[in-house]
Amino acid sequence: MFVFVWRFYVVTQTESQKYVYFLYLRLNLNSVYSLLQWEEVSGYDENMNTIRTYQVCNVFSANQNNWVRTKYIPRRGAQRIHVEMKFSVRDCSSIPRVPGSCKETFNLYYYESDADTATKSSPPWMENPWIKVDTIAADESFSQVDLGGRVMKINTEVRSFGPVSRNGFYLAFQDYGGCMSLIAVRVFYRKCPRAIRNGAIFQETLSGAESTSLVAARGACIPNAEEVDVPIKLYCNGDGEWMVPIGRCMCKAGHEAVENGTVCRACLSGYFKPAQGDEACLQCPINSRTTNDGATNCVCRNGYYRTDSDPIQMPCTTVPSAPQNVISSVNETSLMLEWNPPRESGGREDVVYNVICKSCGGGRGGCTRCGDNVQFVPRQLGLTDSRVFISDLLAHTQYTFEVQAVNGVSDQSPYSPQYASVNITTNQAAPSAVSIMHQVSRTVDSITLSWSQPDQPNGVILDYELQYYEKDQTEYNSSIVRSQTNTAVIRGLKPGAIYVFQVRARTVAGFGRYSGKMYFQTMTEEEYNTSIQEKLPLIIGSAAAGLVFLIALVVIIIVCNRSRGFERADSEYTDKLQHYTSGHSELTTQSLKYYSCSLCFQVTPGMKIYIDPFTYEDPNEAVREFAKEIDISCVKIEQVIGAGEFGEVCSGNLKLPGKREMFVAIKTLKSGYTEKQRRDFLSEASIMGQFDHPNVIHLEGVVTKSSPVMIITEFMENGSLDSFLRQNDGQFTVIQLVGMLRGIASGMKYLADMNYVHRDLAARNILVNSNLVCKVSDFGLSRFLEDDTSDPTYTSALGGKIPIRWTAPEAIQYRKFTSASDVWSYGIVMWEVMSYGERPYWDMTNQDVINAIEQDYRLPPPMDCPSALHQLMLDCWQKDRNNRPKFSQIVNNLDKMIRNPNSLKAMTPLSSGVHLPLLDRSVPDFSSFNNVDEWLDAIKMGQYKDNFANADFTSFDLVSQMTMEDILRVGVTLAGHQKKILNSVQMMRAQMNQIQSVEV
Repeated sequence: MFVFVWRFYVVTQTESQKYVYFLYLRLNLNSVYSLLQWEEVSGYDENMNTIRTYQVCNVFSANQNNWVRTKYIPRRGAQRIHVEMKFSVRDCSSIPRVPGSCKETFNLYYYESDADTATKSSPPWMENPWIKVDTIAADESFSQVDLGGRVMKINTEVRSFGPVSRNGFYLAFQDYGGCMSLIAVRVFYRKCPRAIRNGAIFQETLSGAESTSLVAARGACIPNAEEVDVPIKLYCNGDGEWMVPIGRCMCKAGHEAVENGTVCRACLSGYFKPAQGDEACLQCPINSRTTNDGATNCVCRNGYYRTDSDPIQMPCTTVPSAPQNVISSVNETSLMLEWNPPRESGGREDVVYNVICKSCGGGRGGCTRCGDNVQFVPRQLGLTDSRVFISDLLAHTQYTFEVQAVNGVSDQSPYSPQYASVNITTNQAAPSAVSIMHQVSRTVDSITLSWSQPDQPNGVILDYELQYYEKDQTEYNSSIVRSQTNTAVIRGLKPGAIYVFQVRARTVAGFGRYSGKMYFQTMTEEEYNTSIQEKLPLIIGSAAAGLVFLIALVVIIIVCNRSRGFERADSEYTDKLQHYTSGHSELTTQSLKYYSCSLCFQVTPGMKIYIDPFTYEDPNEAVREFAKEIDISCVKIEQVIGAGEFGEVCSGNLKLPGKREMFVAIKTLKSGYTEKQRRDFLSEASIMGQFDHPNVIHLEGVVTKSSPVMIITEFMENGSLDSFLRQNDGQFTVIQLVGMLRGIASGMKYLADMNYVHRDLAARNILVNSNLVCKVSDFGLSRFLEDDTSDPTYTSALGGKIPIRWTAPEAIQYRKFTSASDVWSYGIVMWEVMSYGERPYWDMTNQDVINAIEQDYRLPPPMDCPSALHQLMLDCWQKDRNNRPKFSQIVNNLDKMIRNPNSLKAMTPLSSGVHLPLLDRSVPDFSSFNNVDEWLDAIKMGQYKDNFANADFTSFDLVSQMTMEDILRVGVTLAGHQKKILNSVQMMRAQMNQIQSVEV
């Protein structure tokens, strides 16, 4: 604080008066102007030091008005001025014969001015223009005077005034009838000193105009520091003290706070700091170093690396050494490889293994990479276990297998991964299975078939064995036909009958596996007679015209197609001719003759069987056959809406020539794909392209001749069904939900009629359009449905990942997928729909689900679920798959419910044969919560917390007694939410009753 000091002497107005004393006053003699009443007097202070004072003591004269004024005092920016006064006052009662006008107080005034303009008469010696600060009274006065100066009573008073705004001011002291002396006057103002607080520098700041004022000061971060969150501020109070800190500065990355946070020092060499904060610098982890002071990270030394996901505090690591002790076990054309982990892991725990297969010898001058036909289980790359099973190798062939050990930083090393290798030679083996058969022609009692050579003949094919039997019979009633070529004519068949065919090849090593089961039908008598009548005029006409036999056959095909109107075959009954050779012969002319009118004769009109695209020798042919090629110029991608296994999923527009532009969904194949990834990606299009149903997602076409490769489908505005239901919880009527279920069942009936098994039916794989039409989608897990007597079944040879919560028990245990297992999954979808997207089996683990189902546990009815719907769910979950309803029966049942809405009004009671502990999984036990708010959160009704609190429903006892009227009264207006809360209240009441009965 700044102080101004004045020194001068003061004497009384009349020197002849006897009451004279001397006091010391710290005032500058040149700083004072006084009227004649104040006198400058010498004296001694309490320490016997000589001082000069101003004194006045005109107590015997009436109407005193004695003034003394300071010199002009510059303000220096201050807004509030403080004045400290030291003075003494004579007690009026101690003065003999003192009149009643004697005073023991004086007044303090100030006058503001922009310049030193005061004179003896200006400003006038009166209040206004002078501004009075206060009347000053003594705490202590004295009654006698010791001329030696040893008796004195000195008072100290401080007064302040403001705001002052001009360049300076004067002070004045007015005596109006007292006997007093001014000893010292100190004039000052207060300010907050320069300071460093919270990592910021605050400059000197003057206090405010009022004693309670807070003056905000903006701080500046110390060097190498940065602000955090909000601007840095401190407030200077009227006493010159800093207070109310706001915000702070922290040292930047690469710097640490020292000297009590007043300095941000750069991290020394070998230390680093990755981010802003108060933390100290860290020492570089192992195998890393810094290149300069103030480092934010430590770089790895040569030969050591970090991955992008490794924390920078983690030591740098290196690549692993080679695996140890590779052991091979050959079984014909299969191989089991096992090995021990590498001696050095490189300092990481994410070591995995890659197996590189090379086929050696064969006259090709060295080893070459194996083709995609070689199978690795569980996989070829990224193995976490130190073993792999390899199959589908060629017989009598030398192979080299390199087992690489890699970890998270192997891709950063300039060197190839270290590996251990093993050389093996496969043994003699039977041929692989034939991939596909085609019908060449048929009559009322015969069918001509052709098939492809096995992908791996493993030697010279000696002959083929064809097994066949009627579809309604078993393999025990089958017949055998042998053929030395890849064609055969099967005679002596029944008219209009469907037969099951399988074929296998034989080498010197024996027979290979049978192919997949294929279905072909002979002609009926009526079809045959109609065909002959239609062909006869054409044959006569062609002979009369002298046309060659081949032209006549073409005309017959055209007439047959026009008269019969049969659609082109795209099922296992396809009549498309394929030229397959076995190395011995080609299709004969006789085969071509049979083919000439095969398009005239299909299986039962309207019947269509799904063809697995993977049974094609060239899967690309399946794409060409079942999916329409679209020119990329017709496709416009608008935005990315998601990501799939193979690339991005986008929305966009499709404008085909002559058609309206339409909004579509577009799946793209990411760049850098392998040929196998391309085939797998397009296989879904080969599947979708075979379907045409309003409740199955529709394929618009594919783009395969341009980049990127695309699959284009209709666009479903509301996305997946599970997310859509969760976003609209409680918003639909029961009839609307049943309508959605009916659409899904109708789509599945269509797929089942085509002998197609979905294997992954779940609400997440159902898409919803803007009209709430549900369509089955996502055919990634689907497979061709083989026939096992009267119950088509697909059995997975090697297993794989399956959706446990949606999968039938026989599919989980034996990998047997059928339309009946899809029905089980449909029952789970029903439960998802009625619970608005709740997760089946809640938080149970997959193993818990498997165990519970094995013990006959079934999901309880969702809240507000009609008993008829829950009963249909239970029917779908019959343990014996033969007892489950067909999709056609499910569609009929749902149609009846929709036509008779009263059947949907009966709700499943809480005690409907299902034990309460099982229901507890869907409605949480209220006793597990501390209060009503937690219970509302658990049933996903947390938005009504305030409603319940305002209505005083704050305890479980009160909530358990709520009625529908109470729920309406608290402000729950949505019907779905009302029912959900009411059901939960009823459950709470039941749980309370159960607890009470146990206690009794």
